Amino acid sequence: MRMETEQSKQLRADEPCGRERIVRAVLDEIRPNLKRDGGDCELIGIEGNKIMVKLTGACVFCKLANVTLEGIRARLIERLGEFVRLVPVAGSARNQN
Repeated sequence: MRMETEQSKQLRADEPCGRERIVRAVLDEIRPNLKRDGGDCELIGIEGNKIMVKLTGACVFCKLANVTLEGIRARLIERLGEFVRLVPVAGSARNQN
């Protein structure tokens, strides 16, 4: 019978699916604050250390959007334990050919 250790249960930032889960968890943590102000943030994609997100709703035209993105980026760096670039995209990259 194989027993899992606490360490093996934790999300690992070096595994692709683990990295995505961590990114999604961070976005989920800040989402209530964004929604309270009429906005949101959607994960578009991850390419290496580049994390692409799309601000929606009131966040699109907010003068403090850069502050919001910097806060998200700081939390991602803290949780992933590595430097990341948070790149805001204007439209959904999934719809581009």
